[in-house]
Amino acid sequence: MMKTLAYLICYIVYPFSFLFVRNKKKLAFGSFRNAFNDNSKYLFIYCQNERKDLDSAWLSLSKETVKKVRSLGLKAYYTLSLKGMWHALTSKYWFFNAYTSDIMYAFSGGAFTINLWHGVGLKKAEFNIDTGELANRFQKKKFKEVFFHPESFKRPDLLLTSTPFQTKMFASAFRISESQCLEYGYPRNEILTCAENERQTFVSRYEPEITSQLLSRIREGGYRKVFVYMPTWRDSQRDIFVQSFDLNRMNEILKEQQSLLLLKPHANTIVDQSAIEDYTNIILLDSGMDSYPVLPYTDVLITDYSSILYDYILMKNKDVILYLYDYEEYVGERDFYYPFDENVVGKKVYGFDELCGCIERDEYKIDEAQRQMIVEKFWGETVAIKPSQRLANIPRVTFHRN
Repeated sequence: MMKTLAYLICYIVYPFSFLFVRNKKKLAFGSFRNAFNDNSKYLFIYCQNERKDLDSAWLSLSKETVKKVRSLGLKAYYTLSLKGMWHALTSKYWFFNAYTSDIMYAFSGGAFTINLWHGVGLKKAEFNIDTGELANRFQKKKFKEVFFHPESFKRPDLLLTSTPFQTKMFASAFRISESQCLEYGYPRNEILTCAENERQTFVSRYEPEITSQLLSRIREGGYRKVFVYMPTWRDSQRDIFVQSFDLNRMNEILKEQQSLLLLKPHANTIVDQSAIEDYTNIILLDSGMDSYPVLPYTDVLITDYSSILYDYILMKNKDVILYLYDYEEYVGERDFYYPFDENVVGKKVYGFDELCGCIERDEYKIDEAQRQMIVEKFWGETVAIKPSQRLANIPRVTFHRN
């Protein structure tokens, strides 16, 4: 009842948000689950440091997140505070990672919205989805789904993509024209490809102590290999680290291999932390932790259908294992826009025994020619540009819909 009432209030407020005069020098930033992460985070930090002529602020419904951002010397407001509401209602440009609800849907009327999204890839997204639970929202448009997710039906003015290959898919997914897609690449990937001294400066300045401690353990541990397992989100939200892994067996293999495994769950995945013991060579990372500053210090990515694959292979001399233990089931829940096998790179394994075997025998070396081909298809010329710099110039440009 309280949730329904809150949404009814938002529906009443929304039309009034169109009445506010929006300042083209003001930028509002936000992210899903009220966290401080992903493309918005990296673009916001860039604007705070390099674009002093713009009034940019991070907005969140989490007071803890606001406190965290402010502790970094950055501007942040609790969305429902007077200053937060005023900034949201008077900012011309909104940057977010998924939907206007990353900031506040009810305040978005009249804002020029730039959806930075959170991953290139193969999986059907938004209005391309025709199987699984999300089809109830985007295809069947059931009343409950539409009522509680109005942000899903608000088309962005601009959408961040990477290449024409990806633009075609995302334009149809968000029901916008291809001319509304910015093929700039992702701000979050700049931390993967920048110089080591620049990365260390960023970590010391903007990352929490837990990240620095983890990096110290990796550097000082003398590990032969550091693996990171980052599976995608399943509609069932299963506890993937228990159902698809024998952690005891894996830990023994890692000890023999003098290697370390980091488990990084998707933000939407339910994890029973009590079922994951304190293993010597396995570390469970918090789902809210920003993994991007950590990835350059790993050697092998273990993933499945996640778009993290395409970010990871931007770094040279990295290897990939594709752990596809539920391939048939997953395809039944979430179809691909393009053929899977033709658009991935890495050692494919289809069961836990096979995964253990390739780790024990070091059989996961990436095919460099295939890596370069996939990078060109998914990232193209964006590999050589700074997306944050280009995105920060949006207030200087007049778009046809502005």
